[in-house]
Amino acid sequence: MTDYNLDNIDWKILNILQSDAGISNIELADQVCLSPSPCSRRVKNLEQLGYISRRVTLIDPQKAGLPVTVFVQVTLHHQVKKDLDRFAQQVLDWPEVMECYLMTGDFDYLMRVVIPDLQAYQTFLDEKLTAVDGVEHIKSSFSLKPICYKTELPLGHII
Repeated sequence: MTDYNLDNIDWKILNILQSDAGISNIELADQVCLSPSPCSRRVKNLEQLGYISRRVTLIDPQKAGLPVTVFVQVTLHHQVKKDLDRFAQQVLDWPEVMECYLMTGDFDYLMRVVIPDLQAYQTFLDEKLTAVDGVEHIKSSFSLKPICYKTELPLGHII
């Protein structure tokens, strides 16, 4: 199965599913000009190959009571593997952290944090982020409003 090469139909399936994971198999099959059984097999194959890692429902943060988005730059004292691994492991346990990236450049990590208000962010800082051994510097930037937020990958270069 590792030698499987995706064809144009597979990429069309992926493109449709990433914008609407709740589409029925019948609708999906119709959009890619397949009958439902082969379409379903292709989707299962794409999951097994790891092209589809999971399916989710996106919830509006405002309606969920999480209107504040903070981008946090974190610098550690030392960039040694054990410190980087320890920090990364801690972040995985924090539900407020929506994304976290190990970076090159002036800081070590960039995180996107969602919270209900400024007091909740202060609590996050006090009880979680600053409590991690090795954190040297934290710089927080608060989002005023989202301009562009996408979850779909641009597959136009393939399809």
